[in-house]
Amino acid sequence: MTRISVQTGDIAIAQEIAALTAGRMDVGGIGCFLGVVRDRSGGRAIASMTLEHYPAMTERAMAAIAAEAERRWDLLGCTLIHRTGRLLPGETIVLVLAAAPHRQAALAATEFLIDWLKTRAPFWKKEAYADGGESWVEARGEDDEAAARWASDTPAPPFLP
Repeated sequence: MTRISVQTGDIAIAQEIAALTAGRMDVGGIGCFLGVVRDRSGGRAIASMTLEHYPAMTERAMAAIAAEAERRWDLLGCTLIHRTGRLLPGETIVLVLAAAPHRQAALAATEFLIDWLKTRAPFWKKEAYADGGESWVEARGEDDEAAARWASDTPAPPFLP
């Protein structure tokens, strides 16, 4: 089972884990990544972060990322939830879950999912600073490097229309 959601509301983490494992006795491990809005960026205090997306494109990209993880690892299910709208420091921004018969697959798939989600899903982020300024968040080289370690002989799935 794969669950993809782009939403403005908070993420109910315990309920998402329960839904992923409901009725399953074959799950041996669940990898989890929970992303939170930081309070500082580049030495500046963040007042809020606003995330925008194009729904059809974003959901299609997230589904393709999940499908690639399921192709690479023996997963029993995964959950990708990303929030949009205005978020404050300390608020949950993203949840990635991967369930598998064994921990190694669950943990590796979770790392892959967040690395590709950060670099291949079309979200646009704007930080508003406590000093009144604001700026769009630029792609980070370290995120691209993290995603590049998952390169394989298989081409990446197409994400854009």
